[in-house]
This record gives sequence, C-alpha cells and structure tokens, in this order.
Amino acid sequence: MKRGLQSFLLLLMSLFLVMLVACGDEGTDADPAPGADAGGDTSETDDTTDEGTAEVTGDPIKIGILTSQTGILEAYGHQMIKGFEIGLDYATDGTRAVNGRPIEIIIRDTQTDPQVAVQQATELYENEEVDILVGAASSGDTLAVLPLAEVYERIMIVEPAVADAITGSEWNPFIFRTGRNSSQDAVAGAAAIASEGTDIAILAPNYAFGLDGAEAFKEAAEALGANIVLEEFPAPDATDFTANIQRIIDSKPEYLFVIWAGANSPWQALKDMGVQERGITISTGAPDIAALYTMDDLIGMQGFTVYHYTLPSNPVNDFLVEEHKKRHNGEVPDLFTAGGMASAMAAVEALTQTNGDASADALREAMKGMTFDSPKGPMTFRSEDHQALQSLYAIELQEHPDYDYPLPVLIRELSPEDTAPPIRN
Repeated sequence: MKRGLQSFLLLLMSLFLVMLVACGDEGTDADPAPGADAGGDTSETDDTTDEGTAEVTGDPIKIGILTSQTGILEAYGHQMIKGFEIGLDYATDGTRAVNGRPIEIIIRDTQTDPQVAVQQATELYENEEVDILVGAASSGDTLAVLPLAEVYERIMIVEPAVADAITGSEWNPFIFRTGRNSSQDAVAGAAAIASEGTDIAILAPNYAFGLDGAEAFKEAAEALGANIVLEEFPAPDATDFTANIQRIIDSKPEYLFVIWAGANSPWQALKDMGVQERGITISTGAPDIAALYTMDDLIGMQGFTVYHYTLPSNPVNDFLVEEHKKRHNGEVPDLFTAGGMASAMAAVEALTQTNGDASADALREAMKGMTFDSPKGPMTFRSEDHQALQSLYAIELQEHPDYDYPLPVLIRELSPEDTAPPIRN
C-alpha cells in the first residue's frame, strides 16, 4: 500500500476488516508454546533471570506469531515457532524480557488460507493489541496481511514467506523481512547451472512463492546468458504432475530448475517419468529434511540451500542445534527453524536498541540498516526495502553413512553481498 492519496482507503480497509472478524469465525487459539497458558501467553512468570539478576516488572511486550499450523505448509509453521522460542530465550538469556518488560507470545493459525490469515491478524491487532507481528509461512497469507501492518501502524517481521512482492511492489515501511526472498534464491540457483546458451525449463507452483521465484530465476539465468525454454506452473496442491512433466520432456532442456514448497512435492513423479534418464539434469534448492528423504535420485545434484543444520559454523547455530535436541526429543532443527530463531533475535535486538520501546516509530528507526545475529551469521536489514541480506549455501547432494537422506554438502558459502537481490519496492 502507498501513502498519500490512499490513506482514506486504508482507513476503510481497517473498518472492513474489523467487521469481517466480528461477523465471521474468529478462530481458536493455537496450541500454546512451551511455558504458555491457554491464551498463548509465553512470558516468564518469574521476576528474575536464571542467574537472579534482572527484575521483570514492566508492562508486557506482545508479539503475535501468525503462521501455518494446519494446511499444506504446516510443517514450516511448526518449525518456525520452535525456532522463535529458542531464539527468544537465546537473545534474552532466558528471561524473555527486554529492559524489564516481559515478552508475551500469542500464536494464531492461518490454516494456510489468506482469508483466515487476515481474520487472525486483525484479531491479533484489535483484541490482543500485539506490538509486533511475525509471520507467515505462506507468501499468499503474508501478502494478504501486509496492508494491515500499515493500517494499524505496527511492525511486521516476515518469516519465512519469500515472494519478492513482500519487499517489492506490496511493501510498506512497517515491513521487515528476516526470511530470504525469491531473488536471493534465484541468484544462488542460477549461479549453479546457468551459462551462455544453456537451455533451462522451470517447474514451480502457481501461487506467489512459485511465480515470483520463477520470474526471479529467469531474470538471473538470462543475465548469465541462459535460455528459458519452458515454464510450468501446476496448482500448489497438485498431486498429478504428469502433463507438466511431459511438456518439460518435450521441450528438451539441458536443465530443469524446480521451485517447490510443501508436502506434495513433484520428486517422485520426476523419477517415475525418467526425466534425468532422458538427459535432463534436475537442479533445485535443497529443501527441508522431509523433502530430502524423497531426493535419492538427485544425489550428485549441485544447487543451493537456505539452511541445513550441518552447514553454518558459529555459536548461535551450535546453541540452536543442541537446544533443539534437548527440547524436542533429540530432533535436529530444520530449514525454517533457523529462520524462526533469526526473527526472534531481530525483534529482541530492535527492542534492546529502543530500551524496550515497542512503538512502531522507535522500532522502525532502530531496524533500518540494523545488523543482528542469526544461526547463519550476521544479517542486515537493507535500509531501502528492509530485506535482510544473508548468507546462502552452494551445495552438492551426497550420500553419507551417518544420514539416511541425501546430505547437502557445502561447496561454498554465498555471502550476503553475493546474494543481495535487486531493490524492487
């Protein structure tokens, strides 16, 4: 949304959204985080840190987490919540407080449905009066909610939705994104396979994440001299990819670049139709661990990844891995757990810089250009569009005796400068 002449429209939107929530199903509280009461309050009840040094006496700072706990991206939402909780504890030394003000977390489920996301976000702003909103897993959910941050004049930290439009055409000054965007993925993906005269086809889901990702990859690959010979966009909930894959085979590309998220991945269909046996090399971003289990036939593939817990080497990631194992029955953190932790650390860093002032004006001033730590190393909110510049990883999928899925093995770390995307807002 833009300022100026559209201020009146924003006000009308606000009133409409409030009426929508009042007349519709307000939803129910999501399962509370560890230590939370039934209302989703995760603030510490003790008034001291583990060392007994800091009193927690001020008014609470409320952070709403809006993400998929059901729907096709529910796994990503659960990862993000776990990472946020660990990040909050890490950044506050276990107090869950800043400058004496306890931090409360209130979680709401978007059901991976943009209409539900708007209803839940409005409820968080209107009824819960959250100071900061964090989310969502789906780019569609996030794009639907973005205007509300400006309507209610509250900071929204976007994690992990990746559509370029979030910090591009649909951006507003209250939006800060710790997650990477499609163009950052595209730069990394194109660097792995694109060169002068290379013929490449693209397979991506037909919604904001896939469409933006395909456009960004096409731009990056063509800049390196590659030819995009075909783009296929099946429905995001598709289970039959036969027609799409047959058209890809008929176009005879050298490479197929796949962009996908969610449980209904096309990997088995690509295997069943013998795409690689026909001389088409598949490349993609290495996804979450669940998806890696389906990628045995892609061993040897070179591509990129946003995060695998074995790749970063720093104290924050070490803490994340060990703490996640302690809290979750030995499970390791996954792709979006690291993003959840980064979003919590960004929020705490900003609140620390404002001495606990959670007003949007104070936070915006602190966050523009702010550098903060994360499991992937330092990130910086670019001043122009508030996109976090961050490292990604060029990898090769390899067999490893200690893993029962193809392991992303580091070729080289792509620095924040290497993966800096175009400014599109």
